[in-house]
Amino acid sequence: MLETLLIFAFSLFLVVKGATLATKYSAKLAEHFSLSRYVIGFVVVAFISILPETIISINSALQGIPEFGLGTLFGSNIADLSLIFALLILLSGRSIKIESKILKNVDLYPLFLMFPIILGLNGHFSRIDGAILVITGLIFYYFVFRNGTEASKVFSNRNGKYKNILFLLSAMAMLLIGAHFTVRSATALAEMLNITPILVGMLVVSLGTTMPEFLYSFKAVRQKEDSLAIGDILGSVLADATIVIGVLALISPFYFPARIVYVTGTFMVVASIFLLRFMRSGRTVTKKEGAMLLLFWLAYVVVEFFVSK
Repeated sequence: MLETLLIFAFSLFLVVKGATLATKYSAKLAEHFSLSRYVIGFVVVAFISILPETIISINSALQGIPEFGLGTLFGSNIADLSLIFALLILLSGRSIKIESKILKNVDLYPLFLMFPIILGLNGHFSRIDGAILVITGLIFYYFVFRNGTEASKVFSNRNGKYKNILFLLSAMAMLLIGAHFTVRSATALAEMLNITPILVGMLVVSLGTTMPEFLYSFKAVRQKEDSLAIGDILGSVLADATIVIGVLALISPFYFPARIVYVTGTFMVVASIFLLRFMRSGRTVTKKEGAMLLLFWLAYVVVEFFVSK
């Protein structure tokens, strides 16, 4: 058991480290093309940030346990919308400011997150469901790109293009290797502990996959770039819930325990509603609201533990 635990820990470390480096160098590479901070945060970094859960989900599907990947996706989304925001606020010691441009783009955010819930009520994602989810995600990002074309502050970095590409590819290779062994070792560990692998995905692996978003966003908050942090987190969650699940269903339609949608999916949507309400209250997320988000995540952990036993 100790050997399996060490393999699991090291594999998850590779996932976190690889994704963190991929996030860093993708942002540097995006700077080369003079993209706005708004687009880099909401789209470029967000899409790189979802690589851990995406690759883990693909690996779990290939290994015959797609519900492990789905649980990881939903679990990481709940952590992003509650725990990660709470940690950013509590560790930075200040409220997070919300730009009006972001509020404009997230008016229908919870509605977009409802799509995988509605389509998955029967415990199955078909190829048609997958196509609907991918189209839904692309529609959202179309509006993000359209509203982000008028760059406010713009990154412009003309140095180190090929070096950044090399480091990005190396980080993604590390991520691929780590994801493969994370799924295998997590499944073996769950069997040894006599618990469902879904619980390991939702409460352990999902926390590891949120680390790239957290580290990137925390650095942005410390540099007073709150919009970068918010864009990264919200963009990652939306991409996970629509495009990633959609692509998985397109590759191979799969069944899963419907309770993942009823319980975990509901928590995900409710977390987004709470967060957006906080964001609109004075266009900030305060320390008090951060503490409430932390309590919400703890409540989710308790409910998930008892439901998945």
